[in-house]
Amino acid sequence: MQENVVILDIDYVTYEEKPVIRLFSKKGDENIILIDDTFEPYLYVVSDDVEECISEIEDNIDVVCVEKVIKKDFQIESEFIKVTFKHPQELAKNRDALRDLESVIQIREFDIPFYRRYLMDRDVIPMTEVTAVGEELETFMDLDSTKQDIKIIKLTERLERKKEYPQNFRILSFDLEVRNPHGMPDSAEDEIIMIGVASNFGVNQVISTKTNSEDRDDFVNQVSTEKEMIEEFVKIIKDNNVDIIVGYNSDNFDFPYLKDRAKILDVDLDIGMDESDVKFIRRGYSNAASFKGLIHVDLYLVMRRYMTLDRYTLERVYYELFGEEKIDVPGDRIWEFWDNEGEELDTLFDYSLDDVVSTLKIAEQTLPLNLELTRIIGQPLFDVSRMATGQQAEWFLVKQAYFDGEVVPNKQGSNFADRASAEDNEGGYVREPEKGLHENLVQFDFRSLYPSIIISKNISPDVMTLGKVEDEDDYNISPEHGIKFKKSPQGFIPSVIDKILQERFRIKRQMKASDDPQERIALDVQQQAIKRLANTMYGIYGFPRFRWYSFECAKAITSWGRQYIKSSIKKAEEYGFYAIYADTDGFYAKYKKE
Repeated sequence: MQENVVILDIDYVTYEEKPVIRLFSKKGDENIILIDDTFEPYLYVVSDDVEECISEIEDNIDVVCVEKVIKKDFQIESEFIKVTFKHPQELAKNRDALRDLESVIQIREFDIPFYRRYLMDRDVIPMTEVTAVGEELETFMDLDSTKQDIKIIKLTERLERKKEYPQNFRILSFDLEVRNPHGMPDSAEDEIIMIGVASNFGVNQVISTKTNSEDRDDFVNQVSTEKEMIEEFVKIIKDNNVDIIVGYNSDNFDFPYLKDRAKILDVDLDIGMDESDVKFIRRGYSNAASFKGLIHVDLYLVMRRYMTLDRYTLERVYYELFGEEKIDVPGDRIWEFWDNEGEELDTLFDYSLDDVVSTLKIAEQTLPLNLELTRIIGQPLFDVSRMATGQQAEWFLVKQAYFDGEVVPNKQGSNFADRASAEDNEGGYVREPEKGLHENLVQFDFRSLYPSIIISKNISPDVMTLGKVEDEDDYNISPEHGIKFKKSPQGFIPSVIDKILQERFRIKRQMKASDDPQERIALDVQQQAIKRLANTMYGIYGFPRFRWYSFECAKAITSWGRQYIKSSIKKAEEYGFYAIYADTDGFYAKYKKE
């Protein structure tokens, strides 16, 4: 059978001692889980005696396959040994044993998670449409097509990407209000008193055991008990087949609290596509609430990454984005508003609904960019929404390296962190603003300054040379530090940035030529996502945990940046424009007559 589906999520399970990829997908309102048992984990081994190393691996390590392959290592074609394992756990278990073999110099790409490797190798991009060809199954392990109202397809061919992708997803925002008479809520004692929900498909209500005044708009869905409140919340998600559920600080508060109360009240939070409960998995320094096939995005994490504010409360972020004050109730008085009833209870209901409506508006403003980044990076939205910008850029480069036939470098370890903290990169040029009120200012701004420097000066670790060279004309030499970069061939990272900037310029030209307002909005989101990735590349050069870490590259970029802005300021002065403020990639100047 053949189906066109949109990929939402991915994981893998073990069946008959083999890893099996599961792709949680949708076709309209139909839930479809694709099964693929044809993919195996692998890593690369570096050795100066390939044949001897292959024999040693075969004699000492339990593997599926060992083969010699030609791949690029910093753009130089080299011999690698590709070692394929039966299961990701076998790969993890044997990494140290491989390292310890006498003929092994280094192992590479051992730390790429299995599901991420699958997405890259098979060129499967989450949140896009694919054509799936396979055999329909009634059941597979704990999946039951009839009981769970899903279609199960075991793939018999590789997925084929469709050129067009849908951009409309069913989004639900939610928020809990808790009776907290003792200050910080305690899930063992303090009940949930309201669950607000808002959506882009018409469901906007507050579920509660109380209701608001008769003369007010009736948006309260009154139930008898806290248990029924949680059950109604689960029912809304299931009945409306939600694709993306969003909250604000929902990783740290709402979902952990909801899980605790559901357990106490014996309620199943079985809202995953396979009817699974919430699971908390490690992402960064905290745990993230995850459901199979239902994508959870915590907007608090997203906004901390994309905005610079003094604080990141929902009220502050909403005001910054929309210029409007939202309803606010002091957290320590929520229980009083609940107990006092009357007008204060009405205000609490209004506050609860306003919270989720505001959260939904923020989601509608920010999710398009995150969806586009998901498609560009090629990793799940759940992961991308929790990645720092440097991680997003790195995974984009890892994906590009695969398609370029490059074996990616290993992360360089904590010892490099000491080096980075000891060395001082001066950073961009800054001229403090002249005090006073200024008129008739002119702004000078470089377009994509640092990405442009990386490309034009070919700044990349694979073409960098330290020390003396025979012919300096073959090199770009950084001011101040004298760090040298070959003019050819083009380095790996400059080549990637070059491609994506050219794509951005193409999109901007298409956007300018378009007469369709919706198309212009979609194209603008695409070019913003590309710009964000390109601008991130500079910063991560100086981050020791970056796979392509190079403090020399970071220093060279900023030294050229300082040179360009200083020379531009000097040139402007020749025409009567005098800088009153400068920062990194631009400056403000005013015209002074002779």
